[in-house]
Amino acid sequence: MSATAPWIQRQSLALLSQQGHAWLLQGPSGLGQYELATSMVSAWLCESDTALSAGACGHCSSCHALRVHTHADLMVLMPETILLELGWPLSEKAQSEIDNKTRKPSKEIRIDAMRDAIEFSQRTNARGRGKAVLVFPAERMNHVTANALLKTLEEPPGDVKFVLATEAAHQLLPTIRSRCLIHTMAWPSDAEAVQWLETQSFAKDEAMVLLKAAGGRPDEVLKQRQSGQTLQWWSTFPKAMLSGDVSHCADLPASEVIDALQKLCHDLTMQQAQAPLRYFSEADLPKLKVSPAQLTAWFKRLSQAAKTAEHPFNAGLMLEALCAEAREVLNSSS
Repeated sequence: MSATAPWIQRQSLALLSQQGHAWLLQGPSGLGQYELATSMVSAWLCESDTALSAGACGHCSSCHALRVHTHADLMVLMPETILLELGWPLSEKAQSEIDNKTRKPSKEIRIDAMRDAIEFSQRTNARGRGKAVLVFPAERMNHVTANALLKTLEEPPGDVKFVLATEAAHQLLPTIRSRCLIHTMAWPSDAEAVQWLETQSFAKDEAMVLLKAAGGRPDEVLKQRQSGQTLQWWSTFPKAMLSGDVSHCADLPASEVIDALQKLCHDLTMQQAQAPLRYFSEADLPKLKVSPAQLTAWFKRLSQAAKTAEHPFNAGLMLEALCAEAREVLNSSS
């Protein structure tokens, strides 16, 4: 999130008041796990005497170093794709390999990075405020990487703290989870989320609609805006899929199109059952004669497609196939 949301601040202060060397922040995507983790790390390393009770000051040299991603006492473990997305530097070796095109940025947390983190945890801290290791998303560790971290969590050096943030805690090793204090992310109320989104340049009506489209997750609203999912885009999506309009999704990755189609399928099922809609407004959904069985089968196919959405398929052909299938299902009759 571009500015720390009030529900993130509340959770950060509550966690900072507790003792522990390793935290696991868990919950669905879009609730601010990364933001909460960085807020905690900032306070741990801040030079202010009140940081653990009031949060990081934001003005000291430590806060500045963290803000520009150069803090000597912080090790960030992320997939290289996410490091690049969030503006964190890669190791010299990794940057050289990617610049020379000997390999592509990794989508997993590499064992080389974990070994660097273990060596980092054993060094003396540079600023006298201890050290911190931030792992996000923690589910991107493979078994080799996770087992390497496990040994350090079992016998942690005295001045290092760990915070692992995840959107899929069930994918982590049970032994990793058992060695961390676990915090489940809090959901903000719709009213508080809308009010905060207004401070992020959203109109109130727009914030309400897009928050519903994002399943009540404010961080997801910001990501949707960055990818072009505006109020107009979302409200016209059902009718665009009814006609199989590929151009409506041309600028989106397949994973986001599949997510939107799953939400559409869900709400069409709710509409037929005369149940409350979760993502769309009633006025945006076309009246269809599709059978519940057809919608269920379509949702299963979309779930299967979601598992391979990150594979290097031809993006254009994949979008055409998704939109063509949506048109076929939505125009079928029971």
